[in-house]
Amino acid sequence: MRYRIVDVFSDRPLAGNALCVVLDECDPSRLQALAREVNLSETTFPRSTGERSYDVRIFAPSSELPFAGHPTLGTAWTMAAEAQAHGRWTQSSPGATVTVEVDADGARMKQPVPELTATASEAPVAAAGLGGAIGCWVAEAAGFRHLLLATDRPIGDLSPDLQRVAAVGRQLDTTTFAVIERLDDRTLHVRVFVPSIGVPEDPGTGSAAGPIGVLARQIWGTDATVRIHQGDEIGRPSRIDVEVQPDGPVVGGRVALCAEGRFTL
Repeated sequence: MRYRIVDVFSDRPLAGNALCVVLDECDPSRLQALAREVNLSETTFPRSTGERSYDVRIFAPSSELPFAGHPTLGTAWTMAAEAQAHGRWTQSSPGATVTVEVDADGARMKQPVPELTATASEAPVAAAGLGGAIGCWVAEAAGFRHLLLATDRPIGDLSPDLQRVAAVGRQLDTTTFAVIERLDDRTLHVRVFVPSIGVPEDPGTGSAAGPIGVLARQIWGTDATVRIHQGDEIGRPSRIDVEVQPDGPVVGGRVALCAEGRFTL
């Protein structure tokens, strides 16, 4: 089975968020085991359904995901490169059907409008090791639930208690735990922790980026277009562009090919 590894939210290999895209059909009973073997934050298994459309299954090392951001962008970019067909692609996964605009340098996707619900912040603040926060919200979109913790304190030196982070996630039925700091009206600093699926800290989280852009505009009045800085603390700098639109945020970034090869199973 052919595969490619691409680095999403980066203009060069060995940065951003790595993704393995398996291009040939795989026995369904082996999908999770193969994702565990690769041990990246996600591995995808796309299946073409038309000229510029495909279904995809997305796996973290320990579980299947209904939808995810950087796998969507990286898979669409890889499928377009394979077909030598840039432009608009349609991806269907268990959580959502989204359109992705692909060019030679990267990809942008339209996300559903997120539903934001304020929640108590005491337990998330303690889990993150923050001295305080502006507020805490649960964002739901495309079958994913994100916890968004906004703060006016620097987050570069955060050392969260991942057991407590996981416990907060179980309590609120959320998958990701995002801490957000406003740097200026066009720039956000974000760190995302996902211990529940075997990812202590995620370098670049496209599924959360859209809700984060919407929330930042609501609470801080940031511009409709912002850039998220994520992953620098773990040596995988990611730059995620978000444009907040009335019918849903657009999330995008650069994509770089890093490796390709074959699984021999």
